[in-house]
Amino acid sequence: MSLLSTNSKLQRNFYTGELLRTASNLLGKIIVKKEKRKFLEAMIVEVEAYDGSFDEAAHSFKGITERTKVMFNEGGYLYVYFTYGAHFCANVVTGKSGEGKAILIRAVEPLNHIELLSQNRYDKTNISEKEKLNLTSGPGKFCQAYGITKIFNGTDLTGDKIFLLDNKKVKSANIEVRRRIGITKSIELPWRFYIKDNPYVSKRS
Repeated sequence: MSLLSTNSKLQRNFYTGELLRTASNLLGKIIVKKEKRKFLEAMIVEVEAYDGSFDEAAHSFKGITERTKVMFNEGGYLYVYFTYGAHFCANVVTGKSGEGKAILIRAVEPLNHIELLSQNRYDKTNISEKEKLNLTSGPGKFCQAYGITKIFNGTDLTGDKIFLLDNKKVKSANIEVRRRIGITKSIELPWRFYIKDNPYVSKRS
């Protein structure tokens, strides 16, 4: 059953709050992408926060560039970048205009249209349970399965192309907080948040 009819769309004020609180609050929220007449829905289960004011791992650390200018919008926009010559990654811009803060969506739990997601990821629709759990358990996997590419960079998340729905808040006891992974700078910051025991989380440590 789609959550569109029962869950309200998150508005701008959700995205403009304090970075780490917003990152934690993103867990459990539903990201929706409109795909022709379909609405692809997934629950966010893992995120990482980035703050360009002092965080050397943030793309915005060196200031506004053509690539990072979306990060300096006020909260509520999608920042999409291409990495390692192979993968797109999607981030939720947060905070006030000019701050350069964003939250990487590391993993989601798909809630519908598994066959379409499987076609995008594996070029087939009949997949094993192991393949299903690997479908969106990473930032590049998520973007590939949901067809999120550079053309969605700058998308307003309060619009109707890609947006987030409110959902029951994940209790703090069910949230793990760890250091971010896949980076070489500012590695000491415990800014990765994920839902305990969720099988779609990319790494449980």
